[in-house]
Amino acid sequence: MTPPPCYVATALLLLSAASNVASFSHATSAATKSFVIALTREEGKNGKLCKALKSNSNIEQIISSSSSGSAMEVNEIPCIAHADGPDSEILGKTLSSNFDYIAVTSPEAAKVFATAWIDAGRPEIGQVAAVGKATQEALKEYGIEVAFVPSKATAATLVKELPTLEEATNEGRSTSLLYPASAKAQDTLQTGLEDRGFIVTRLNTYDTVTATWTPEEESLAKSANVACFASPSAVKAWVKNTQHLDCPRALAACIGETSFAACIKNGWREEDIFYPEKPGIDGWAESVADALKILSKDKC
Repeated sequence: MTPPPCYVATALLLLSAASNVASFSHATSAATKSFVIALTREEGKNGKLCKALKSNSNIEQIISSSSSGSAMEVNEIPCIAHADGPDSEILGKTLSSNFDYIAVTSPEAAKVFATAWIDAGRPEIGQVAAVGKATQEALKEYGIEVAFVPSKATAATLVKELPTLEEATNEGRSTSLLYPASAKAQDTLQTGLEDRGFIVTRLNTYDTVTATWTPEEESLAKSANVACFASPSAVKAWVKNTQHLDCPRALAACIGETSFAACIKNGWREEDIFYPEKPGIDGWAESVADALKILSKDKC
């Protein structure tokens, strides 16, 4: 169910799904819609960012210092959906193998991995390495303890920092790692660890597909002046779904440098992209604030 509009501090903040467009339009009729933010993660997975936007003091200050009646409108416009990958059916069986590590790189990968683990009867597994606190928290919800989290939530940082297993070294063998991945994931983790001497088994357990927008979602996307991206797949899907719309390209607020690179690859100017040095929800919200600063200057 779509949450009702909520009012915060000096600004009107609305979280809207396409199914609630009618009430959304009614609620904003009295306000000047200055800043329109699009949240592009899968349906139902944008709540944490929405909450961070509401509590960000810099965003509140930008809205309050803008013209009277200014508002920040936040819309959930999912760009991606998930489907089974080609290796999804064999993941559960593979867990019975004795891998030293299992690398989980996103909350969605955590969900897929944990579901297979539970369906397989919760077998004993190797140490789990998680990329990012959000992934670690997702695993914890399924009762899976995480042994290693890199200092920065990127596959490249995990490649640099993940230690080889002392037990494997003492036994005169390479450290083994299972990598349940998205079919569209780059090979950064896989090749990087193999270059360090790890034996990596990659399974493409799920796939990311472009979400099909309704006419209402297309209308919301046309009005957005900031789009929030958490993955290259979301960036590509936004471009695909907006390329036929007659509207200027939104500024991009990215969760980290991987999405930033995808924006550059897909035609954004570097000065129109904002991302934190260290990936995470709070830094992502701050990137939105940085984008709003630019928009507020344009409105002066």
